Amino acid sequence: MIGNLPRVAFAARNSLKSMRTGVQPGNKSRLVIETALRPSYTLSYLENQLVVSIANTPANQSVRAKLADSALVKSVSQVQHGDRLQIIANLRQSIGQIPKNQIMILEPNGDNDYRLVLDFSVGNPITIAADTTVAKPAAEKHVIVIDAGHGGKDPGCIGKGGTKEKTIVLAVAKKLKKQLDAAGFKTYLTRSTDEYLKLGERAAIAERRKADLFLSLHANANPSRAVKGFSIYTLSEKASDEEARKLAEAENAADKIGVKGFGGFEKEVRAALSSLQQHAVAEMSEEYATSCSKSFRSASITAQPGPGVRHAPFAVLRSTVPGALLELGHLSNAAEEKLLSSDAHQNKLVNAIVKSVKNYNFDV
Repeated sequence: MIGNLPRVAFAARNSLKSMRTGVQPGNKSRLVIETALRPSYTLSYLENQLVVSIANTPANQSVRAKLADSALVKSVSQVQHGDRLQIIANLRQSIGQIPKNQIMILEPNGDNDYRLVLDFSVGNPITIAADTTVAKPAAEKHVIVIDAGHGGKDPGCIGKGGTKEKTIVLAVAKKLKKQLDAAGFKTYLTRSTDEYLKLGERAAIAERRKADLFLSLHANANPSRAVKGFSIYTLSEKASDEEARKLAEAENAADKIGVKGFGGFEKEVRAALSSLQQHAVAEMSEEYATSCSKSFRSASITAQPGPGVRHAPFAVLRSTVPGALLELGHLSNAAEEKLLSSDAHQNKLVNAIVKSVKNYNFDV
């Protein structure tokens, strides 16, 4: 049995407002549960059933689910289990675990209160012992893919002292993997040696590994050698500012380097996501990036002047996996070039990133 842990334990009493099902493109069914307050929930999977358990919520038998024709859900019932309301969706066929990018909590809008939206399709059932109650989900390791930017014939930016971006970020990536593995995460590197990878392959690795979080590590450069500090970016089709736009163009230009041996990657990675997925991935990426920025600042790591989190169309972030691009500092600044080359500062950066990953809520 696998499920999602609650985002926050709410003391306030919630209430069930409505339930409905629908049919989405790609043979997906949708279950929407509306509540007065933001729901703190878990998901559990039984044979031919999906159980949504919502904390601090009483059953409300006057609320009947509106069922769409041809949906995978054939009926919906409510069971009170302690202070938790269990909403049981009886399915025509079993489903596998619902990916996080197909789970969304929508904020109140117009006549609607909070809505927990779940999209799912037929999949391999999760086998568990039969039971009339739903136990707490078993812990599972979250998957992190760490991308050391540039590599091989693409050195990235180079400091005045000759320090190459590709070398710094690979060193930090290896240390970060070691620390995250020790903290109980399952981590992968997009590259563990000095090799060149297309940006699409980096994103594809995160997809293939079914990553929960994708972290792309870089070091920055600026025409003004006085500029220093870290900056954190998430994907957006429109850059948040001119500097972010130029940085995205510079990073995306890595794909223009001619290196043989790397074919095209699966087009579906580039396929347009549904609006729900786009919204969900963007929200989760923003949440992580904000937490990471705070973690860096609390560790007294110098921040680049400007917004804590910026946005730009980075090709490496184009996937269904939530993620962020971390510019660890400026190699164009002499003092920061020395810092980025030192074990002590690299360890400081790694500790801050590990803290941000631990603080990130993977389960909503």
